[in-house]
Amino acid sequence: MAEYTTQLVVIAGGPAGLCAAVQAAENGAEVILIEKNAAVGGAANMGMGPLAIGTSYQKRQMYDITVEKALNMIMEYTHYNIDGRLVKRYFDQSAETIEWLEDMGVEFEGAYKYFTKSEPTWHIVKTDQGIGPRAASFMNKALFARAEELGVRFLLETAGRKILKDAEGKVCGVVAADKDGKEIEIACKAAIIATGGAGANPELIKAETGYTFNKDMFNFAIPGNVGDGIKMAWEAGVDHVPVRIEQAANFEGIDDLPMSVPNIMMQPNLLVNLHGKRVMDEEQMQNTTFLSNAASHQKHRVLFSIVDSSIVKYYMRNGVDEISMVRFNPDVSDFVDGVKMAQTNGNTGLFIADSLEELADLTGIDAENLVETVEEYNDFCDSTDEEFFKRKKYLRPLVKAPFYAAAIRPGGYGTVGGIRINENCEACDSEFEPIPGLYAAGADACNIYDDSYMFLLPGNSMGFAVNTGRIAGMEAADYIAED
Repeated sequence: MAEYTTQLVVIAGGPAGLCAAVQAAENGAEVILIEKNAAVGGAANMGMGPLAIGTSYQKRQMYDITVEKALNMIMEYTHYNIDGRLVKRYFDQSAETIEWLEDMGVEFEGAYKYFTKSEPTWHIVKTDQGIGPRAASFMNKALFARAEELGVRFLLETAGRKILKDAEGKVCGVVAADKDGKEIEIACKAAIIATGGAGANPELIKAETGYTFNKDMFNFAIPGNVGDGIKMAWEAGVDHVPVRIEQAANFEGIDDLPMSVPNIMMQPNLLVNLHGKRVMDEEQMQNTTFLSNAASHQKHRVLFSIVDSSIVKYYMRNGVDEISMVRFNPDVSDFVDGVKMAQTNGNTGLFIADSLEELADLTGIDAENLVETVEEYNDFCDSTDEEFFKRKKYLRPLVKAPFYAAAIRPGGYGTVGGIRINENCEACDSEFEPIPGLYAAGADACNIYDDSYMFLLPGNSMGFAVNTGRIAGMEAADYIAED
């Protein structure tokens, strides 16, 4: 058995773990970071940047977003079902965290909304390729370089297995395994769990949430994110709090299509369930957490977005009504080419038909109800939406074949929660008492949304990871110094 000795072990090298390692090292701790993959970065390598509030970017762009406003928003959004002290500490620190990252050479494009109704809290990392997915990998590179500069030791392809405690219940070590399965024991005074949740563990997702992966839940599954840290924490006596999916609705088969196809099919047009009935004011579809929640409560957990050729032609000529930071191009002129590609590829989430009855047959929607719903909806387009009160600007009738439908199902970014922490990111038992020397950060400990991801404050996932990583690093370093 290989053996090491250090003061602090950080378990996993995603954004939470990297920030924890850097902060703890800056505060004087000797750190070893173990990462089960061959490279650091985790889910942040696919992301774009963290939430922050009260930054110079927001002030420069004349955005009125304060910690007070954001805190009130998230507390009311969750009906106060979360730890307000933890959120307040995270939000208070978030602007300074942007400066902390800038000191390492990280640059930001600015502060952005995700969609129209959200707040401009998303600080997107600047790259040499413009705004887009994987921008945060540049942040990870800077964090990794800073950690190495500070003397953090990295053990890659090394997975955490167990938290060791002494006779007094204090953390005294971590058991890990290398890529060949050989056991490693690292003696330490403190450990930080930051393993990124369990988005790639269908069994845990089913047991904790009731969803069946790739059947009625289509969340991102980062390889290796199988809940190792959550299980280690539970075995070490940490309270088992709910594990949830960080939901955001998913259009089936989106990845292999031009962006114009999902951009049109996710516009606020007619949305029905398998009974052929509307379920919401479709304007709220832009918040894909709301859309995912709505889909979760339907038969077979599916909804269908429907447009006709007249709506498609309008969008191809004028651009779409709503864009987001992910689908940011209003130009959808290649939609027809995208549909042909979908048909060639055998896409199972997009349906094209010459009549509503045929569309119902292809999708499984109740045909009689669908025809009745479309007739009623078209009447609303000439007057007002008497069912869900959608604004007139989004009311466009469905009158001309071909008709297009897209299946929309619950999706998300992986799991959040499972480990109880306090405002100091100390891992706590069922009596809310900290386990001495044990900390958690990032998705494993993200219990700040209750049952719905707070998409109105975008960048929250990475913002929570980066800031709780820093908090855990600070607190662990203090604990080590005092022990």
